[in-house]
Amino acid sequence: MENKLITYGGQAVIEGVMMRGRAAVAIAMRAPDGKIVTHTDGLNGIYTSRVAKLPFLRGLVMLWDALGLGMRALTLSANVQSGEDEKLEGPALYLTLGLALLIGMGVFFLAPAGVGWLSEHFLHWNAWWSNLVEGIIRLLLLVGYIWGIGFMPDIRRVFAYHGAEHKTINAYEAGAELTPESVSRFPLTHTRCGTAFLLTLVLLSILLFSLLGPLPLVWRMASRILLIPVLAGIAYEYIRWTASHLNSSFVRAIIKPNLALQALTTREPDLKMLEVAITAFETMRQAEKEMLA
Repeated sequence: MENKLITYGGQAVIEGVMMRGRAAVAIAMRAPDGKIVTHTDGLNGIYTSRVAKLPFLRGLVMLWDALGLGMRALTLSANVQSGEDEKLEGPALYLTLGLALLIGMGVFFLAPAGVGWLSEHFLHWNAWWSNLVEGIIRLLLLVGYIWGIGFMPDIRRVFAYHGAEHKTINAYEAGAELTPESVSRFPLTHTRCGTAFLLTLVLLSILLFSLLGPLPLVWRMASRILLIPVLAGIAYEYIRWTASHLNSSFVRAIIKPNLALQALTTREPDLKMLEVAITAFETMRQAEKEMLA
């Protein structure tokens, strides 16, 4: 079971699904003509290296690599829909990824920190309350953003493919037959979902930042950026630990908020979407067999 937990993951893309293993990644997409198009690549050695076994550090390295894979997969899926053959890779890929991360840090970390600092200095709240306000604002921004984009028709389809990805991995881990009809009976939620990771990171930020106490504005802002890797490392280990202890009633209770938030990032997929997700999973598995043989 542990190998399954650390091996298979995925991501929804535009009209498709990416599935990642230890040695290979596969993307299956429904092209405008209705056919399923697949793309397979080998992964770098980070997933089987010593770094992948080091607690806390492994989360940071693998998260960064996963972000790069996700960006490439999204670009490839967009190109399939538009018929273009341009690739986003190398410096251009990491520049785009870096800009997206900077915007995200500004909106979800620096802006709430600024509001917290203002409440501390102008409303004369103590550091504990100002950090709590900051954390609540951060949480509301995250949930509000996910909820808001869910009304966009294109994003709703991506969320349905997200559900197809979860159902496929759930079905595989349960040992079920991977057919659209069989997979459709499995849950939309999954304990290792990136949505769960984000919620965990935000909730941990409330605790960690509160421990810092009152800080000048510059140091408050700097701490929010510098401690993101720490939060990410802890969140990764928490998600990994809970996913491998689901037989515990306590663990099942504490992960309920993570599963509940996934109601915003998943939609019920149709059988054609499930067919795409299954194709991505089986293509990745076949590629791994050939690479690891």
